[in-house]
Amino acid sequence: MIKGTPTPGLSYDPNETRYWDPQAVRLELERAFEICNLCRLCFNLCPSFPALFEAVDRRGGDVRALSEEEVERVIALCYQCKLCYVKCPYTPDDKHEFQLDFPRLLLRAVAVRARRRGRNLRDWLLARPELLGRLGSRTAPLSNWANRRPLLRRGLELLIGIHHDKSLPEFHRETFEDWFRRHAPTAPEAAEQAILFVTCSVNFNAPEVGKACVEVFARNGVRLRCRQYRCCGMPALEAGDMERAQQLARENVRTLAPEVRRGSKVVVLDPTCAYMLRKEYPLLTGMPEALEVAAATRDACEYLFELKQQGRLNRDFRSTPGRVAYHLPCHLRAQNIGYRSRDMLRLVPGTTVRLIEQCSGHDGTWAMKKEFFPLSLSAGRKAFEAVQAAEAEVVASDCPLAALHIGQATGRRPLHPIEILARAYRPDGFPQRLEEAAK
Repeated sequence: MIKGTPTPGLSYDPNETRYWDPQAVRLELERAFEICNLCRLCFNLCPSFPALFEAVDRRGGDVRALSEEEVERVIALCYQCKLCYVKCPYTPDDKHEFQLDFPRLLLRAVAVRARRRGRNLRDWLLARPELLGRLGSRTAPLSNWANRRPLLRRGLELLIGIHHDKSLPEFHRETFEDWFRRHAPTAPEAAEQAILFVTCSVNFNAPEVGKACVEVFARNGVRLRCRQYRCCGMPALEAGDMERAQQLARENVRTLAPEVRRGSKVVVLDPTCAYMLRKEYPLLTGMPEALEVAAATRDACEYLFELKQQGRLNRDFRSTPGRVAYHLPCHLRAQNIGYRSRDMLRLVPGTTVRLIEQCSGHDGTWAMKKEFFPLSLSAGRKAFEAVQAAEAEVVASDCPLAALHIGQATGRRPLHPIEILARAYRPDGFPQRLEEAAK
Protein backbone atom coordinates (compact mmCIF):
# COMPACT_ATOMS: atom_id res chain seq x y z
CA MET A 1 0.00 0.00 0.00
CA ILE A 2 1.34 3.42 -1.00
CA LYS A 3 0.91 6.17 1.57
CA GLY A 4 -1.46 8.97 0.66
CA THR A 5 0.74 11.67 2.18
CA PRO A 6 3.09 13.49 -0.21
CA THR A 7 6.42 12.06 -1.24
CA PRO A 8 9.56 14.23 -1.05
CA GLY A 9 9.02 14.89 -4.76
CA LEU A 10 5.76 16.78 -4.33
CA SER A 11 5.83 19.99 -6.36
CA TYR A 12 3.34 21.89 -8.47
CA ASP A 13 5.69 24.85 -8.84
CA PRO A 14 7.79 24.81 -12.06
CA ASN A 15 10.18 27.29 -10.44
CA GLU A 16 11.37 24.56 -8.03
CA THR A 17 14.26 22.29 -9.04
CA ARG A 18 12.53 19.11 -7.86
CA TYR A 19 9.59 19.83 -10.17
CA TRP A 20 11.80 18.68 -13.05
CA ASP A 21 13.07 15.44 -11.45
CA PRO A 22 11.64 12.50 -13.50
CA GLN A 23 11.91 10.07 -10.59
CA ALA A 24 10.10 12.48 -8.29
CA VAL A 25 7.33 12.78 -10.88
CA ARG A 26 6.99 9.00 -11.08
CA LEU A 27 6.67 8.68 -7.29
CA GLU A 28 4.01 11.39 -7.21
CA LEU A 29 2.13 9.77 -10.09
CA GLU A 30 2.09 6.46 -8.21
CA ARG A 31 0.84 8.19 -5.06
CA ALA A 32 -1.89 10.05 -6.95
CA PHE A 33 -2.93 6.94 -8.87
CA GLU A 34 -3.21 5.01 -5.62
CA ILE A 35 -5.41 7.67 -4.01
CA CYS A 36 -7.62 8.00 -7.09
CA ASN A 37 -7.92 4.24 -7.59
CA LEU A 38 -9.08 3.72 -4.01
CA CYS A 39 -11.47 6.69 -4.16
CA ARG A 40 -12.91 6.48 -7.70
CA LEU A 41 -15.09 9.55 -7.12
CA CYS A 42 -14.13 10.84 -10.58
CA PHE A 43 -15.01 7.66 -12.49
CA ASN A 44 -17.46 9.53 -14.74
CA LEU A 45 -15.34 12.54 -15.62
CA CYS A 46 -12.67 12.61 -18.34
CA PRO A 47 -11.44 9.40 -20.07
CA SER A 48 -8.24 9.53 -18.01
CA PHE A 49 -9.86 7.98 -14.96
CA PRO A 50 -11.49 4.95 -16.61
CA ALA A 51 -8.15 4.27 -18.32
CA LEU A 52 -6.39 4.44 -14.94
CA PHE A 53 -8.87 2.21 -13.14
CA GLU A 54 -8.91 -0.38 -15.93
CA ALA A 55 -5.11 -0.49 -16.02
CA VAL A 56 -4.81 -0.87 -12.25
CA ASP A 57 -7.44 -3.62 -12.24
CA ARG A 58 -5.47 -5.47 -14.92
CA ARG A 59 -2.42 -5.25 -12.67
CA GLY A 60 -4.19 -6.72 -9.66
CA GLY A 61 -4.58 -3.36 -7.95
CA ASP A 62 -0.85 -2.56 -7.94
CA VAL A 63 -0.22 0.93 -9.38
CA ARG A 64 3.53 0.34 -9.26
CA ALA A 65 3.09 -2.43 -11.82
CA LEU A 66 1.69 -0.07 -14.49
CA SER A 67 3.75 -0.04 -17.65
CA GLU A 68 5.16 3.15 -19.11
CA GLU A 69 2.59 2.90 -21.91
CA GLU A 70 -0.30 2.61 -19.44
CA VAL A 71 0.93 5.62 -17.49
CA GLU A 72 1.37 7.62 -20.70
CA ARG A 73 -2.18 6.72 -21.74
CA VAL A 74 -3.62 8.09 -18.51
CA ILE A 75 -1.65 11.31 -18.96
CA ALA A 76 -2.63 11.71 -22.63
CA LEU A 77 -6.35 11.28 -21.90
CA CYS A 78 -6.39 14.10 -19.35
CA TYR A 79 -7.61 17.18 -21.19
CA GLN A 80 -7.30 19.57 -18.25
CA CYS A 81 -10.98 20.34 -17.71
CA LYS A 82 -10.13 20.74 -13.98
CA LEU A 83 -13.42 19.18 -12.88
CA CYS A 84 -11.66 16.45 -10.92
CA TYR A 85 -9.98 19.15 -8.84
CA VAL A 86 -13.36 20.77 -8.15
CA LYS A 87 -14.78 17.40 -7.08
CA CYS A 88 -11.73 16.08 -5.18
CA PRO A 89 -11.77 16.29 -1.34
CA TYR A 90 -7.98 15.89 -1.03
CA THR A 91 -6.73 19.12 -2.63
CA PRO A 92 -4.49 21.94 -1.35
CA ASP A 93 -7.53 24.25 -1.44
CA ASP A 94 -9.26 21.84 0.95
CA LYS A 95 -6.19 21.99 3.23
CA HIS A 96 -6.03 18.21 3.09
CA GLU A 97 -2.79 16.51 4.06
CA PHE A 98 -2.68 14.61 0.73
CA GLN A 99 -2.20 17.90 -1.19
CA LEU A 100 -3.50 16.21 -4.33
CA ASP A 101 -3.79 18.21 -7.54
CA PHE A 102 -4.31 15.60 -10.25
CA PRO A 103 -4.48 17.92 -13.29
CA ARG A 104 -1.42 19.94 -12.25
CA LEU A 105 0.51 16.75 -11.61
CA LEU A 106 -0.28 15.51 -15.11
CA LEU A 107 0.73 18.87 -16.58
CA ARG A 108 4.01 18.45 -14.71
CA ALA A 109 4.48 14.98 -16.21
CA VAL A 110 3.86 16.35 -19.72
CA ALA A 111 6.34 19.20 -19.17
CA VAL A 112 9.06 16.89 -17.82
CA ARG A 113 8.57 14.49 -20.72
CA ALA A 114 8.69 17.33 -23.25
CA ARG A 115 11.92 18.66 -21.76
CA ARG A 116 13.50 15.22 -22.06
CA ARG A 117 12.16 14.16 -25.46
CA GLY A 118 11.30 17.41 -27.18
CA ARG A 119 8.01 18.34 -28.87
CA ASN A 120 6.64 17.48 -32.28
CA LEU A 121 5.50 20.00 -34.91
CA ARG A 122 1.85 19.78 -33.89
CA ASP A 123 2.57 20.59 -30.25
CA TRP A 124 4.87 23.44 -31.29
CA LEU A 125 2.19 24.99 -33.50
CA LEU A 126 -0.76 24.50 -31.14
CA ALA A 127 1.24 26.17 -28.37
CA ARG A 128 1.30 29.34 -30.50
CA PRO A 129 -2.29 30.47 -31.17
CA GLU A 130 -1.07 34.05 -31.65
CA LEU A 131 1.10 32.96 -34.57
CA LEU A 132 -1.68 30.84 -36.08
CA GLY A 133 -4.18 33.64 -35.52
CA ARG A 134 -2.07 36.25 -37.28
CA LEU A 135 -1.40 33.97 -40.23
CA GLY A 136 -5.04 32.93 -40.47
CA SER A 137 -6.38 36.47 -40.19
CA ARG A 138 -3.96 37.97 -42.69
CA THR A 139 -4.86 35.30 -45.26
CA ALA A 140 -8.62 35.27 -44.57
CA PRO A 141 -10.93 34.39 -46.25
CA LEU A 142 -8.50 32.07 -48.06
CA SER A 143 -7.53 30.40 -44.77
CA ASN A 144 -11.18 29.64 -43.97
CA TRP A 145 -11.75 28.27 -47.46
CA ALA A 146 -8.70 25.99 -47.07
CA ASN A 147 -9.92 24.73 -43.70
CA ARG A 148 -13.14 23.54 -45.36
CA ARG A 149 -11.51 21.66 -48.25
CA PRO A 150 -11.53 17.88 -47.55
CA LEU A 151 -8.39 17.19 -49.59
CA LEU A 152 -6.41 19.94 -47.89
CA ARG A 153 -7.64 18.81 -44.49
CA ARG A 154 -6.46 15.26 -45.21
CA GLY A 155 -3.08 16.70 -45.99
CA LEU A 156 -3.09 18.70 -42.76
CA GLU A 157 -3.89 15.53 -40.83
CA LEU A 158 -1.01 13.66 -42.44
CA LEU A 159 1.39 16.55 -41.93
CA ILE A 160 0.73 17.54 -38.31
CA GLY A 161 -2.07 15.32 -36.98
CA ILE A 162 -5.11 17.65 -36.90
CA HIS A 163 -8.18 15.49 -37.53
CA HIS A 164 -9.62 16.08 -40.99
CA ASP A 165 -13.24 16.18 -39.76
CA LYS A 166 -12.68 18.61 -36.90
CA SER A 167 -14.32 22.00 -37.38
CA LEU A 168 -11.70 24.69 -36.90
CA PRO A 169 -12.21 28.29 -35.74
CA GLU A 170 -12.97 30.90 -38.39
CA PHE A 171 -10.46 33.68 -38.96
CA HIS A 172 -11.39 37.33 -39.45
CA ARG A 173 -9.48 39.74 -41.64
CA GLU A 174 -10.21 42.52 -39.20
CA THR A 175 -9.14 41.38 -35.74
CA PHE A 176 -10.77 42.73 -32.61
CA GLU A 177 -7.64 44.76 -31.84
CA ASP A 178 -7.86 46.33 -35.32
CA TRP A 179 -11.50 47.22 -34.71
CA PHE A 180 -10.85 48.56 -31.21
CA ARG A 181 -8.13 50.91 -32.39
CA ARG A 182 -10.65 52.52 -34.74
CA HIS A 183 -13.66 52.37 -32.43
CA ALA A 184 -12.23 52.88 -28.96
CA PRO A 185 -15.01 53.89 -26.54
CA THR A 186 -15.38 57.63 -26.11
CA ALA A 187 -16.98 57.56 -22.65
CA PRO A 188 -15.85 60.41 -20.37
CA GLU A 189 -12.66 59.88 -18.44
CA ALA A 190 -14.70 60.08 -15.24
CA ALA A 191 -16.59 56.92 -16.20
CA GLU A 192 -15.67 53.70 -14.45
CA GLN A 193 -12.86 51.99 -16.32
CA ALA A 194 -11.69 48.40 -16.64
CA ILE A 195 -9.10 46.52 -18.66
CA LEU A 196 -10.30 44.10 -21.33
CA PHE A 197 -7.85 41.20 -21.59
CA VAL A 198 -8.15 40.36 -25.27
CA THR A 199 -7.87 36.62 -25.69
CA CYS A 200 -6.61 34.92 -28.85
CA SER A 201 -10.05 33.49 -29.57
CA VAL A 202 -11.77 36.88 -29.37
CA ASN A 203 -9.05 38.71 -31.26
CA PHE A 204 -8.70 36.39 -34.24
CA ASN A 205 -11.76 34.12 -34.28
CA ALA A 206 -14.67 35.89 -32.57
CA PRO A 207 -14.22 39.67 -32.66
CA GLU A 208 -18.00 40.01 -32.50
CA VAL A 209 -17.84 38.82 -28.88
CA GLY A 210 -15.38 41.57 -28.00
CA LYS A 211 -17.51 44.17 -29.75
CA ALA A 212 -20.59 43.01 -27.83
CA CYS A 213 -18.65 43.27 -24.57
CA VAL A 214 -17.60 46.85 -25.31
CA GLU A 215 -21.23 47.72 -26.11
CA VAL A 216 -22.69 46.13 -22.98
CA PHE A 217 -20.13 47.68 -20.67
CA ALA A 218 -20.61 51.11 -22.27
CA ARG A 219 -24.35 50.83 -21.63
CA ASN A 220 -23.47 50.26 -18.00
CA GLY A 221 -21.15 53.22 -17.68
CA VAL A 222 -17.92 51.23 -17.85
CA ARG A 223 -15.24 52.23 -20.31
CA LEU A 224 -13.13 49.29 -21.40
CA ARG A 225 -9.50 49.93 -22.22
CA CYS A 226 -7.41 47.54 -24.22
CA ARG A 227 -3.68 47.03 -24.60
CA GLN A 228 -1.78 44.43 -26.54
CA TYR A 229 -1.49 41.29 -24.43
CA ARG A 230 0.06 37.92 -25.08
CA CYS A 231 -1.64 34.52 -25.21
CA CYS A 232 -2.71 33.40 -21.73
CA GLY A 233 -0.34 30.41 -22.00
CA MET A 234 -2.74 27.50 -21.60
CA PRO A 235 -1.99 26.03 -25.08
CA ALA A 236 1.72 26.08 -24.21
CA LEU A 237 0.99 24.34 -20.90
CA GLU A 238 -0.99 21.63 -22.67
CA ALA A 239 1.91 21.09 -25.07
CA GLY A 240 4.39 20.74 -22.23
CA ASP A 241 6.15 23.99 -23.13
CA MET A 242 6.42 25.22 -19.57
CA GLU A 243 9.10 27.77 -20.34
CA ARG A 244 6.91 29.45 -22.95
CA ALA A 245 3.88 29.40 -20.64
CA GLN A 246 5.95 31.06 -17.92
CA GLN A 247 7.29 33.67 -20.32
CA LEU A 248 3.79 34.57 -21.53
CA ALA A 249 2.44 34.71 -17.99
CA ARG A 250 5.24 37.00 -16.83
CA GLU A 251 4.77 39.36 -19.77
CA ASN A 252 1.04 39.61 -19.10
CA VAL A 253 1.55 40.17 -15.38
CA ARG A 254 4.05 42.95 -16.05
CA THR A 255 1.55 44.63 -18.39
CA LEU A 256 -1.50 44.18 -16.18
CA ALA A 257 -0.05 44.84 -12.72
CA PRO A 258 0.36 48.64 -13.15
CA GLU A 259 -3.25 48.89 -14.36
CA VAL A 260 -4.49 46.83 -11.43
CA ARG A 261 -2.57 48.98 -8.96
CA ARG A 262 -4.36 52.01 -10.39
CA GLY A 263 -7.64 50.36 -9.40
CA SER A 264 -8.74 48.68 -12.64
CA LYS A 265 -10.35 45.27 -12.79
CA VAL A 266 -9.30 42.86 -15.55
CA VAL A 267 -12.28 41.70 -17.62
CA VAL A 268 -11.91 38.39 -19.46
CA LEU A 269 -14.31 36.81 -21.98
CA ASP A 270 -12.71 33.36 -22.33
CA PRO A 271 -13.07 31.13 -19.22
CA THR A 272 -9.76 29.38 -19.88
CA CYS A 273 -7.86 32.66 -19.98
CA ALA A 274 -9.58 33.87 -16.81
CA TYR A 275 -8.68 30.57 -15.15
CA MET A 276 -5.04 31.03 -16.13
CA LEU A 277 -4.86 34.57 -14.74
CA ARG A 278 -6.58 33.57 -11.52
CA LYS A 279 -5.26 30.11 -10.76
CA GLU A 280 -2.07 29.45 -12.72
CA TYR A 281 -0.19 32.74 -12.98
CA PRO A 282 0.85 32.96 -9.30
CA LEU A 283 2.52 29.53 -9.53
CA LEU A 284 3.87 29.91 -13.05
CA THR A 285 5.51 33.27 -12.47
CA GLY A 286 6.41 33.23 -8.79
CA MET A 287 5.76 37.00 -8.92
CA PRO A 288 3.91 38.75 -6.04
CA GLU A 289 2.23 40.96 -8.64
CA ALA A 290 0.54 37.87 -10.10
CA LEU A 291 -1.53 37.57 -6.91
CA GLU A 292 -2.74 41.15 -7.40
CA VAL A 293 -3.68 40.43 -11.01
CA ALA A 294 -5.46 37.24 -9.96
CA ALA A 295 -7.49 39.11 -7.33
CA ALA A 296 -8.52 41.76 -9.87
CA THR A 297 -9.53 39.30 -12.62
CA ARG A 298 -13.23 39.03 -13.42
CA ASP A 299 -15.22 37.02 -15.93
CA ALA A 300 -17.25 39.52 -17.99
CA CYS A 301 -20.61 38.40 -16.60
CA GLU A 302 -19.17 38.20 -13.10
CA TYR A 303 -18.27 41.89 -13.38
CA LEU A 304 -21.79 42.74 -14.57
CA PHE A 305 -23.27 40.72 -11.72
CA GLU A 306 -21.26 42.81 -9.27
CA LEU A 307 -22.78 45.93 -10.85
CA LYS A 308 -26.19 44.35 -10.35
CA GLN A 309 -25.43 43.69 -6.68
CA GLN A 310 -24.46 47.36 -6.30
CA GLY A 311 -27.75 48.45 -7.91
CA ARG A 312 -25.92 49.94 -10.90
CA LEU A 313 -26.88 47.55 -13.69
CA ASN A 314 -28.71 48.99 -16.67
CA ARG A 315 -31.89 46.92 -17.02
CA ASP A 316 -33.28 48.75 -20.03
CA PHE A 317 -33.62 45.61 -22.14
CA ARG A 318 -35.69 45.98 -25.32
CA SER A 319 -35.95 42.42 -26.72
CA THR A 320 -35.76 38.91 -25.32
CA PRO A 321 -34.07 35.69 -26.47
CA GLY A 322 -36.88 33.60 -24.94
CA ARG A 323 -35.75 30.08 -24.07
CA VAL A 324 -31.96 29.78 -23.68
CA ALA A 325 -29.96 26.57 -23.33
CA TYR A 326 -26.86 27.72 -21.45
CA HIS A 327 -23.78 25.49 -21.42
CA LEU A 328 -21.57 26.13 -18.38
CA PRO A 329 -17.89 25.68 -19.39
CA CYS A 330 -15.62 23.55 -17.22
CA HIS A 331 -13.03 26.29 -16.73
CA LEU A 332 -15.75 28.62 -15.47
CA ARG A 333 -16.89 26.02 -12.96
CA ALA A 334 -13.27 25.57 -11.86
CA GLN A 335 -13.09 29.26 -10.84
CA ASN A 336 -15.84 28.75 -8.21
CA ILE A 337 -17.55 32.05 -8.95
CA GLY A 338 -21.09 30.75 -9.26
CA TYR A 339 -23.37 30.76 -12.30
CA ARG A 340 -23.00 34.42 -13.19
CA SER A 341 -23.69 34.17 -16.92
CA ARG A 342 -26.89 32.25 -16.22
CA ASP A 343 -27.85 34.78 -13.56
CA MET A 344 -27.32 37.68 -15.96
CA LEU A 345 -29.36 36.06 -18.72
CA ARG A 346 -32.22 35.52 -16.29
CA LEU A 347 -32.43 39.27 -15.71
CA VAL A 348 -33.71 39.79 -19.27
CA PRO A 349 -37.52 39.76 -19.01
CA GLY A 350 -39.21 36.92 -20.86
CA THR A 351 -36.09 34.74 -20.67
CA THR A 352 -35.90 31.24 -19.23
CA VAL A 353 -32.55 29.49 -18.93
CA ARG A 354 -31.86 25.78 -18.94
CA LEU A 355 -28.47 25.10 -17.37
CA ILE A 356 -26.28 22.44 -18.99
CA GLU A 357 -23.45 21.33 -16.68
CA GLN A 358 -21.79 18.81 -18.97
CA CYS A 359 -18.34 19.00 -20.49
CA SER A 360 -18.37 19.71 -24.23
CA GLY A 361 -15.36 17.43 -24.73
CA HIS A 362 -13.34 20.00 -26.69
CA ASP A 363 -10.98 21.09 -23.93
CA GLY A 364 -8.31 23.25 -25.46
CA THR A 365 -6.45 21.66 -28.34
CA TRP A 366 -7.23 18.07 -27.29
CA ALA A 367 -10.25 17.60 -29.58
CA MET A 368 -8.30 18.81 -32.59
CA LYS A 369 -5.83 15.92 -32.45
CA LYS A 370 -6.54 13.05 -34.83
CA GLU A 371 -6.21 10.40 -32.13
CA PHE A 372 -8.66 12.15 -29.77
CA PHE A 373 -11.30 13.79 -31.98
CA PRO A 374 -13.67 10.76 -32.07
CA LEU A 375 -13.26 10.37 -28.31
CA SER A 376 -13.98 14.06 -27.82
CA LEU A 377 -17.38 13.65 -29.48
CA SER A 378 -18.11 10.79 -27.12
CA ALA A 379 -16.96 12.85 -24.12
CA GLY A 380 -19.30 15.68 -25.11
CA ARG A 381 -22.30 13.50 -25.92
CA LYS A 382 -24.27 14.38 -22.76
CA ALA A 383 -23.82 18.09 -23.43
CA PHE A 384 -24.89 17.69 -27.06
CA GLU A 385 -27.97 15.69 -26.10
CA ALA A 386 -28.93 18.27 -23.46
CA VAL A 387 -28.69 21.07 -26.03
CA GLN A 388 -30.97 19.17 -28.40
CA ALA A 389 -33.44 18.26 -25.65
CA ALA A 390 -33.72 21.85 -24.44
CA GLU A 391 -35.58 22.94 -27.60
CA ALA A 392 -34.40 26.49 -26.94
CA GLU A 393 -34.55 29.45 -29.30
CA VAL A 394 -30.97 30.36 -28.38
CA VAL A 395 -27.96 28.28 -27.27
CA ALA A 396 -25.23 29.92 -25.20
CA SER A 397 -21.74 29.14 -23.91
CA ASP A 398 -18.95 31.36 -22.60
CA CYS A 399 -16.28 29.08 -24.11
CA PRO A 400 -15.49 29.66 -27.81
CA LEU A 401 -14.10 26.15 -28.31
CA ALA A 402 -17.05 24.54 -26.55
CA ALA A 403 -19.30 26.59 -28.85
CA LEU A 404 -17.37 25.30 -31.86
CA HIS A 405 -17.74 21.68 -30.73
CA ILE A 406 -21.40 22.00 -29.79
CA GLY A 407 -22.07 23.65 -33.13
CA GLN A 408 -20.40 20.82 -35.03
CA ALA A 409 -22.21 18.10 -33.10
CA THR A 410 -25.69 19.65 -32.98
CA GLY A 411 -25.82 22.14 -35.85
CA ARG A 412 -26.57 24.90 -33.30
CA ARG A 413 -23.67 27.26 -32.71
CA PRO A 414 -23.92 28.89 -29.27
CA LEU A 415 -23.65 32.63 -28.70
CA HIS A 416 -21.53 34.05 -25.91
CA PRO A 417 -23.81 35.33 -23.09
CA ILE A 418 -22.39 38.83 -23.59
CA GLU A 419 -23.66 38.73 -27.19
CA ILE A 420 -27.13 37.82 -25.94
CA LEU A 421 -27.09 40.71 -23.48
CA ALA A 422 -25.93 43.13 -26.19
CA ARG A 423 -28.78 42.04 -28.46
CA ALA A 424 -31.30 42.22 -25.61
CA TYR A 425 -30.49 45.91 -25.13
CA ARG A 426 -31.55 46.55 -28.74
CA PRO A 427 -35.22 46.58 -29.84
CA ASP A 428 -34.26 44.60 -32.94
CA GLY A 429 -31.76 42.31 -31.19
CA PHE A 430 -34.17 39.37 -31.14
CA PRO A 431 -37.38 38.78 -33.09
CA GLN A 432 -39.46 39.06 -29.92
CA ARG A 433 -39.60 42.53 -28.40
CA LEU A 434 -40.33 42.88 -24.71
CA GLU A 435 -43.64 44.63 -25.24
CA GLU A 436 -44.73 41.68 -27.38
CA ALA A 437 -43.52 39.16 -24.78
CA ALA A 438 -45.58 40.91 -22.11
CA LYS A 439 -48.85 40.48 -24.03
